[in-house]
Amino acid sequence: MLLLHGGRSEGLGPPPLVDLAALRMRPFATAVARALSDRDVLVAEVRYRHRGWNGARRDAALDAAAALVLLRERAGRIPVVLIGHSMGGRAALSAAGDLMVRGVVALAPWCPPGEPVEHLEGRTIHVLHDEADRITSARESWDFVRRARAAGAEAVGIPMPTGGHAMLHGAVHWHRRTAALTAALLSRAESGG
Repeated sequence: MLLLHGGRSEGLGPPPLVDLAALRMRPFATAVARALSDRDVLVAEVRYRHRGWNGARRDAALDAAAALVLLRERAGRIPVVLIGHSMGGRAALSAAGDLMVRGVVALAPWCPPGEPVEHLEGRTIHVLHDEADRITSARESWDFVRRARAAGAEAVGIPMPTGGHAMLHGAVHWHRRTAALTAALLSRAESGG
C-alpha cells in the first residue's frame, strides 16, 4: 500500500521535516499492517517535493505517479492500494489509472468540481468523508463518486459520523474502516478480482 498525506492547495516550498500531515497517516499504516499481519505487505509513503498541489502543475499527483514508477522498479508489478488524505486523496485518485493500482481509499479527499474520472474505469474507489468537514467538501466527494461510477469505476461514498477533516475525533473508526477496506482490496487482487 502507498500512503499519500495531505498538503495545501498552493505551496512551492518543500514540506517541513516534521510534517504533521504525514504523521497523521502513521496510525492508518499501523492499522492496515495489523489487519494484514498474516500477509507479506509492503507499506510505503510518498514524500512530496512541494507542499502544495499548485494548480495546473499538479505537483502531488506527479509525485504519486513517480512513487508508483519507483515502486514498480524496486518490487516489480505488485497490486497496490493507494490511501490518501485530503490533497493526498486527490493525488491518489489522480494516480489510480496506473495498472498496478487495484483501488483507492480516499480520506476526506479534495475533489474539486470537474476533476477527471475517466481513468478510473475498472478501479475500486472508497471515499470516506465526514459531512461536517469544513476544509474539504463531502458534497463534492459524493459528486466525484457519482461521476466515477458513471465512468465505470466501482465507486462508493462512505459517510463517517465524526472526525471532521483531521479525522481525530473517532479516529479509531477511520483507522479500522480503512484497514478493512484495504484488506478487502488486496484480497480481491490476490484472487484475481
